[in-house]
Formats: sequence, structure tokens, C-alpha cells
Amino acid sequence: MSTSTSGAFAPLPLTAEEDAAYITEHYTKLEHQVPMRDGVRLFTVIYVPKDQSGTYPVMYHRTPYSAGPYGEKEYKQSLGPSMLFAEEGYIFVYQDVRGRYLSEGHFVATRPYIPDKKETETDESSDSYDTIDWLLKNIPCNNGKVGTWGISAPGFYTTMTAIDAHPALKAASPQAPVTDWFMGDDRHHNGAFFLMGTFSFLSYYGAPRPVPTAERAASFSDYGTPDAYDFYKNLGPVKNVNEKYFKGANPIWNEMMDNDNYNAFWQSRTPVPHLKNIKPAVMTVGGWFDQEDLYGPLKTFAGIEKNKLSAANYLVMGPWTHGSWTRGDNSTLGNIRFHTETGPFYRQQIELAFFNHYLKGKQAPDLAKANIFETGSNKWKKYSSWPPAAAQEKNLYLHANGTLSFDAPTASDEGGDNEDGTTFNEFISDPRQPVPYTKEIRIDRGTDFMYEDQRFAASRPDVLVYQTPILENDIVISGNLIADLFVSTTGTDADFIVKLIDVYPGNAPDDSPIAGTRMGGFQLLVRGEVMRSKFRKSFSEPEPMVPSSVTEVKFDMQDVAHCFKKGHRVMVQLQSSWFPLVDRNPQKFVNIYKATEADFQKATNRVYTRKDQASHIKVNILQSEKQRC
Repeated sequence: MSTSTSGAFAPLPLTAEEDAAYITEHYTKLEHQVPMRDGVRLFTVIYVPKDQSGTYPVMYHRTPYSAGPYGEKEYKQSLGPSMLFAEEGYIFVYQDVRGRYLSEGHFVATRPYIPDKKETETDESSDSYDTIDWLLKNIPCNNGKVGTWGISAPGFYTTMTAIDAHPALKAASPQAPVTDWFMGDDRHHNGAFFLMGTFSFLSYYGAPRPVPTAERAASFSDYGTPDAYDFYKNLGPVKNVNEKYFKGANPIWNEMMDNDNYNAFWQSRTPVPHLKNIKPAVMTVGGWFDQEDLYGPLKTFAGIEKNKLSAANYLVMGPWTHGSWTRGDNSTLGNIRFHTETGPFYRQQIELAFFNHYLKGKQAPDLAKANIFETGSNKWKKYSSWPPAAAQEKNLYLHANGTLSFDAPTASDEGGDNEDGTTFNEFISDPRQPVPYTKEIRIDRGTDFMYEDQRFAASRPDVLVYQTPILENDIVISGNLIADLFVSTTGTDADFIVKLIDVYPGNAPDDSPIAGTRMGGFQLLVRGEVMRSKFRKSFSEPEPMVPSSVTEVKFDMQDVAHCFKKGHRVMVQLQSSWFPLVDRNPQKFVNIYKATEADFQKATNRVYTRKDQASHIKVNILQSEKQRC
């Protein structure tokens, strides 16, 4: 931690108990009901430095997860994005968003932005504007500058503060921001429903709150088993959630069940189309191993960048799970060592420096447009754009004999790569025996699956495996991945899950922090993504697959920054279930939220590799195969 200080602010203590004592010694807590333009009042908690000899910028955080603890004598254990901010000296503001906890009004998850609001119409942008205006007029010793930050849903609210921003808002940092609940964040990916995380989360988040309350709704806990795979198989079709558990009383769950394609309901809830007139400096933050919101930071940054604004726009991507950059040294993740403390570096040299510059006028942070931690080589890289301008787009082709290469297939229908002359690989997908998303026995989703050894899946007959020969040189992939598959199914719908994997050499050193782990042959998941094929042409107007007809299925796998080291292999695994992370596709063209058990059927799925129908992943190669990391 930093030990620099000025004025009444002392060096930070090192323990949680001392952190809490520091806050009560140096800050006064206030609670207010702040009126919005329509008369609704939002519960707002304010921590003001006791030293009133100077002025301080405001750090403002909006949340649906409680601004508590409540009561003017009950203090938070930590303030700001990190306690470095408490040492630095800021005014900290936490607010329950409309309709949550002690705020008045009606809660709408990912409330749509209203472009041309009437005088008393409100959205999250107007609520933040009204709050900032009130704070500047009512909180003494503010310097007239405001910064906003938040992770996950609070990241969504941070993005909204930057749209039609109050003039005093000078810096905003959406971190792992929820950005599109249908296309890639939390609840769906490419139209496929993320079952276990959504059920668990919405069991409390979607519970009705008829009146303001300081109490958090209880999460579902009556699983009756430690094994999520068994629980969700026994649950049956998704419609059984309401029949067995929610009983129609969870409004957010009901909204999802009523909107099974990318219609106006979902389209209105993403802020990306409205990132057109951003005035504050923006630093969007995300983690390469974020199990919830990897999509959000990438699309938020790109949405702002697309409009070529004069305001500063930065992207920071580190080797982190969801929000983990706020704590710990972040030098390891599961079995993987990064050999550098990425967390303290980010918190001190990037995050604090960013806000200090824009809110306190201190030295400009040493930031590039894109500040990217490259896994594999374990190095921070700085780029003037993302993807890097030097990256070259190439196709990584699947071959019928199980190989993977940058060379396009030459086989035709007259003679394929397989022993029987075929130009495809096939497997039977059985929704009653879906491929598990993890080898662990666990009831919660967790984070491990994002960087888990994939050998447990590679051995299954319903998982196709393709890999390169041992690499003679390093290969760096930096930027967006696009899966472009030519497939067929005997059903009328199918999911296709593609996983990009780094295969360690057999003699890889066992340097894992987990005792007894053997890294030789380890299959590190670099990126995995799912596509529900009925959305292959349109996410708004799904179409059935034509049984046994070859069809192109092309989809966004999101971004990576990874060095496949010399001596490793690049692997791709392909499957049609990822359970219970993703709900089971019946493999029949139906509204899956209303499907019955009778709708679920086996299907034979094929992946084609002939020269005119060459399944591949489109990658951005930063360095040629002959260059080192």
C-alpha cells in the first residue's frame, strides 16, 4: 500500500480492523433522502472528511446491492474503489438505486435509457444527474468535480452516469459493467440462457420489494444436494422453475421467460447505442476470466471508441475474475501463476492515478488507449487501439483428422481427411446426458470453470477435439474471436460451444500454488463461448435448422490476449451442451422457456471441414508464428 500522505490523512492501516478504525477516525457519515425530478427520493449515504480545511472531489457509487450499513453510526469497512482513496481524501457517496433497499420508487433491472425525456420522465441517467446536482449544492467542501465507479450492475449504473452527464462529472469507470443481458452478459450468451447463475441470482434479486427496506431478500438454498448437475437435471425443463419454486412471483424471471428473443425489450436495455456524446473521461475495466461480465467492458469501450469522441477513453483488461481486481495481489488464479502482483499495480498505478488526475489535477496517469495483460507471457501491454493495430486476421481451421492449423482444408467430398474419406466429424448430443461445464462437484457456479483444466471434457465421445502440433514458436492472439462453423444436425435446433485451449507440454513444471497439481498436459481454457443456432441469422427472428442440411453458424466468442508458448499446443474443443451453466437445448425448434420434457431429443451433429465449407475460428495474430512473445 502507499504510505504517502498529506494534511490530516495518515498512511493506510494494513488490517480490516484498522481500515474500519481509520474510516471512523477520519470521516463523518451522513444519510439523506435525495429528491429526484419526479419527486421520488433516493436513499444516499455520504462520507465526508472530518478535515474541512480543504476541498475534495466526490466519488459516487450507485448500487442495487445496498448502500448500507444503514444508520449514521454504522460505517462501511472500506471506502471507494480501494482504501487508497480514503488515504488520498475524497468525499464518498453511495446510493440505493430507484426501487431498491431504502430508496423510493419502482425498480427496473437494466432500466432503459430514454433519449428525449419529458420534464418529469426519469431513467438512470437522469437520477444520477439529479443526485450530482444535489450533492454539489448541499455537501460542503466539495471541489465541484465528481467521479463515478461501480462493478457489475453498479458498472451499468456507472455507464449510465456518463450518458447525458452532469457537467461536474469528470471521470467515470464502468468496471465489468452489465451491458447486454441477452447478447453476452450474465443471463444469456448469443441467445443461450445461462441457467444456474440466473436461477441463483434472481432468486433474491428478482424478489418483490413492496416497500423500502434495509433487509436483503433471501437467496434460494433448498438444493438438497451439493451437485448442481444433479439438481438442474432433476429440475427438468426451464418452465419448471416457476412451477416448482418461484410460483410466478419473481417479476424479473417472468420478464426473461416472456422475452425469448432479442426483441425491443432487450434492445432497449443496452446502453451501447447511446454512447454518442460522452463528455467525462472513461476508463472501462474488465477481467479475462470474468465469469459474469466479460462482454460488457469490451463492448462498452468499443461503443465509446466507435464515436471518436474528444474525451479520453481507456480500456484496462487484466487476468481477473469478476471484480477480483479490488482485493488481493492477483498473482495467481487457480493453477496458474502470473509471476506479478497485478492487483496492487492496477489499484495504485492505474485506478487511483486515473481519478487523481481528472478529479484532483495530479499528474496524468501512464495509460495507453488499451492497457492489456497478456496471459501466457504474463506481461502488461500498451496499445494505441484495441484490437492492436498490428494484429493480422487469420483463420484457424479445423481438420477432419483432428488437427488444427492455419492451413485451409484441401479435402473435398471426393476424398476427406478421415480414414473413411469423410470431411466431417460427428457426435451424438443427448440433452439427458449433457456435457458438464466443470469436473467439480459444486452447487454454485463459481469462477474455476473459466480457467479449468479441460481434460475432463476432452475424453467424452460428445466432445470433438482438434489441436495443432507442438508449437515451434510462440503465437500471440490479441483481439476478437469469431467462430465460423459449417454444421448440420438431425434436429431443428442445436447449441454449439467452442473452447479455445492452451495445452501445456508434458514436462510442464509443477509450479502451481495448489499442492499436488500436475501441469504436464494441462488444458487451460482461454476462451469458451456458446451459440444457440436458431439465432444464426437473426437474434430477433429465430429460424429452425433444416435437419441434416449443412448450415453456416457464425458467432462472437469475445476477445482474448494470450500467448501460446513454444512447446505448447493450441486446442479447440467443440460440443453441444455446457450444463448446467447453460440450459439444455431440446434440439427441437421451440420456445425453450415453454418446452416440456417430451420436446427433448437426441441429435447427431456434424462439423464440416471440406475446402468449400471449412469450419474455423477467426483470430487476430499479433505476432507471426516465427516471433517470440
